[in-house]
Amino acid sequence: MSTAAAEVLQAPPVELRPSDPAEPGIRRRRRGRGFGYTWASGRPVRDRAALLRIRTLAIPPAWTDVWICARPDGHLQAVGTDSAGRRQYRYHDEWRRQQDEAKFDHVLEIAERLPAFRERVARDLRGEGLGRERVLAAAARMLDIGFFRVGGEEYTDSYGLATLKTSHVKCGDGRVVCRYLAKGRKEREQVLADAEVCEVLTALSKGHRGELLRYRAGETGEGAWADVRSADINAYLKDAFGTDVSAKDFRTWHATVLAAVGLAVSRPVRSGAGRRRAVSRVMREVSEYLGNTPSVCRASYVDPRLVALYEKGRTIPLERLAEDAEGGLATHGPVEQAVIALLRQAPSRRPARRRTGRRAA
Repeated sequence: MSTAAAEVLQAPPVELRPSDPAEPGIRRRRRGRGFGYTWASGRPVRDRAALLRIRTLAIPPAWTDVWICARPDGHLQAVGTDSAGRRQYRYHDEWRRQQDEAKFDHVLEIAERLPAFRERVARDLRGEGLGRERVLAAAARMLDIGFFRVGGEEYTDSYGLATLKTSHVKCGDGRVVCRYLAKGRKEREQVLADAEVCEVLTALSKGHRGELLRYRAGETGEGAWADVRSADINAYLKDAFGTDVSAKDFRTWHATVLAAVGLAVSRPVRSGAGRRRAVSRVMREVSEYLGNTPSVCRASYVDPRLVALYEKGRTIPLERLAEDAEGGLATHGPVEQAVIALLRQAPSRRPARRRTGRRAA
């Protein structure tokens, strides 16, 4: 088993204490071609363990006004100002792991509510006209099947779901083809096979140039046109799920499901090297759907418990699921339920949280 995967299932949690840049810490000062470090008292840091911890933090040389936690168990380990004048933070590895586990647990809870959410979306899509609920339901369906980032009005050099233009979309025969510049100005193409979404987007595009997603305001859906904003989509999702949900939650869940399918179809391998190659291949495939890199895909989107379970020989029962499936998207329905059941088998490492009264920086 790889070191990272073993840590997910086996390593005991570290008991952390809250830390704050306002408390006395270690300071970094330029010394020749390198740096020297001093305690708050002004004494130089000579403790080998402390120096090793500082080196492990890999604080960029360009950072200025650097504060380093004096304790190895502080949740926040270092703070500094980068060359662009932005404050940057280095958190304890265990703190980041706990936050990631909380994130993936949240996504798992969202996944369990997907059937009810999809019923709500289907009901709203059956409505008439181009009122707010029907258009937002189309946007929600696109998030659920299209791996979109929601986008935002503040990003002027790239596009997401909320900022797509009619020129980015072609509809026909129940299919929607979206071509646009995504985050990082990467060319992106997404094909959605959904007749209901196609019907709504065709109506929105007819005789109109500009923002794709807009709706008729007013209770009757016959008022003035209003552009859909990212806040509108998020509000619809929150109302449909009963809790805060983001586009990234959808991307995270569907990336995890795709990875689960990819690992399940991988031939059983006994060697660690073979398993690592299988995981790398799956991450490359999933990253193509997400439109990012395999390293980002693995670090931020695919639930690490999935990889850890695979390395212990546990995957979803894909052959049986294929027999049970009754149409629909390959990553929806029974496959999702199997992924949920598999991930629920992974033991949690999250320790009970202390009430500190202080928020993380």
